[in-house]
Amino acid sequence: MAGITMQRHSTADETAGEPPISETEESTASSAVDAREELLNECESIWSQMEECQSKITLKRAEPLTESDAEISLLTMRMKALTVEFSQWQIRSPELISTNPEVLLTLGKEELWKVKEDLEKVLLTVQLRNKNSKEDFRREEQWHDEQKKILNALKETEKKMEEDIESHCQRRAFHKLKDEFFKVKAYKEELLNALGAFLEEHFPLPEKDVRAKKKKMKNSEEPATQLITLHEILENLINTLFATPHEPYITVDDSLWPPYVELLLRCGVALRHPEDPNRIRLEAFHQ
Repeated sequence: MAGITMQRHSTADETAGEPPISETEESTASSAVDAREELLNECESIWSQMEECQSKITLKRAEPLTESDAEISLLTMRMKALTVEFSQWQIRSPELISTNPEVLLTLGKEELWKVKEDLEKVLLTVQLRNKNSKEDFRREEQWHDEQKKILNALKETEKKMEEDIESHCQRRAFHKLKDEFFKVKAYKEELLNALGAFLEEHFPLPEKDVRAKKKKMKNSEEPATQLITLHEILENLINTLFATPHEPYITVDDSLWPPYVELLLRCGVALRHPEDPNRIRLEAFHQ
């Protein structure tokens, strides 16, 4: 209240210290001063009413209450006060502070100025946030590009590793097959050598004098043919079977000793041609 009075006196002093003005300006200034005076009077009246209400509330609170009912009474008073205030705000219609157009114009200008300042602050805040958002977006975009490059590099590395692993597996499989092939080949040579030694020991060629007597009995004019061993007969049958599987037969000539041929046929190792008895083949044990 003292501040309002001081402001009113200072306004009067400022008005007294101004230079002379024209009648129109003087009337305008006078109406503005009257509007301000009217507004101050209304403020003083409202302030007096507020002080009166405050004194009534203070006296009401000063009434003694029992200690047990103090909290309940306080809550009840607050509820009633809020209920009354709520009802008044519902039925209350907006009231003008003053009907003086000069007062309303001045207040409107002040409110518009405040709104303008608030909007400028909001604009600055929005612009700052927009700038920060652009910086954040630029950083996020840069981070995204970096992550994309890293992902591409990892994909290339993964592809190379897969190719290396595949190549390594192929080389490993090739070396494994190669080792197995050499092992099988060595085992085959070992079996052939063992078979040859067994056949040479137990199935030797007949003596020369026995062969000569048989040849003389057969035909004294024909020269004696060199016989081949049972080992050589078996090798010839095996090679023919794998070289020409569609025609695995060999011809029985004078180089094959007949007892060995009969032995192979009797034991089921060799088979005769169904149409030509002078041709034999090895039994297909591998099928």
